Amino acid sequence: MNSKGYWFTFAIGVAAGASVALLYAPQTGMKTRRRLKNGIGDAGDYLEDAREYLKAQAERLSDEAQAALARTRVQVEDAVDVVGDLANSALRQAKSLV
Repeated sequence: MNSKGYWFTFAIGVAAGASVALLYAPQTGMKTRRRLKNGIGDAGDYLEDAREYLKAQAERLSDEAQAALARTRVQVEDAVDVVGDLANSALRQAKSLV
């Protein structure tokens, strides 16, 4: 599990534990609901941050993949040119022998 996945799982566990603790805490329902609402808001902020991070990573990986594809395309074209030149050279040598 990567670092982000670990912390995400940890945050979910903390949120769940805090929610259960608040439900069993000896305080008024209004205070409990307010705390739960704040906790849900914090979780929403965390999920929004995680979404932005994942979006940025996906864009970075997409850019890297496109750059690698472009490099590979150039290398393949160069290899095809070299093979074509070698084939033409071999053909000229074969014709000179005949």
